[in-house]
Amino acid sequence: MTQNASPPRPLPRTIAPHGIRLLPDTAPPPAPHPPAGVPPAGRVLVVDHDAALADTLADQLRRHGHAPTCVRHAAGALQAHQDTDLVLLDLELPDLDGLEVCRAIRRVSRVPVIIVTARHSELDCVLGLQAGADDYVTKPYGLRELMARIEAVTRRARWQPAAQPAISHGRLHIDAASREVTVDGTRVALTRKEFDLLCLLAAYPGTVVPRKQLLKQVWGDTWSRRTVDTHVSSLRGKLGGSGWIVTVRGVGFRLGDG
Repeated sequence: MTQNASPPRPLPRTIAPHGIRLLPDTAPPPAPHPPAGVPPAGRVLVVDHDAALADTLADQLRRHGHAPTCVRHAAGALQAHQDTDLVLLDLELPDLDGLEVCRAIRRVSRVPVIIVTARHSELDCVLGLQAGADDYVTKPYGLRELMARIEAVTRRARWQPAAQPAISHGRLHIDAASREVTVDGTRVALTRKEFDLLCLLAAYPGTVVPRKQLLKQVWGDTWSRRTVDTHVSSLRGKLGGSGWIVTVRGVGFRLGDG
């Protein structure tokens, strides 16, 4: 007697609830410890009004060795960020726009901030970076990509430029020790990556720094061509003119005279 065939296995889910995208057959398995050689970020603050999404993300962070805390409102984020090592910040919050939260955090803290949002236009990305974010991820996102970006941002947060005297370049002054930049004596507030990019260009005055070198030294292993262009654009705006960073088409960038 022929036995009934077993029911077909369900196809792998490619879209998880609430905006988290999983690639087929690549959902991360339970892992009590982070991958060997990858240091955890430690305490991660998840700021998102969507409780289900925040809880799902928190579970994945724990699987990768992190210690997440979730808050739903801007007020909670402004209180809790002082006791965390990384902030994952949604922009759609019920009590205050996330950009204002990012600016408020950046005024008092250097804690790395990754904006995680459904706002996906180039202008939104630029505004987020100008507000002080270290990276910008749009929903739906791949968990592997987000975890890689978390690792890259925390790795850069631990990296400091080699000790060197302050750099003066015309009206521009860069103090590597205090990580402060001034133009005509007026302090310019830069994000960590903006400062590292400017400091790298200033370390080679009059020299074109190849795009690949900038990407490797400032952004590490996770980057895109748009990343450096967006930060160059943001830096030009903050420094007060496009002449501060000169584009050498097909090669890279060099520090200009403002």
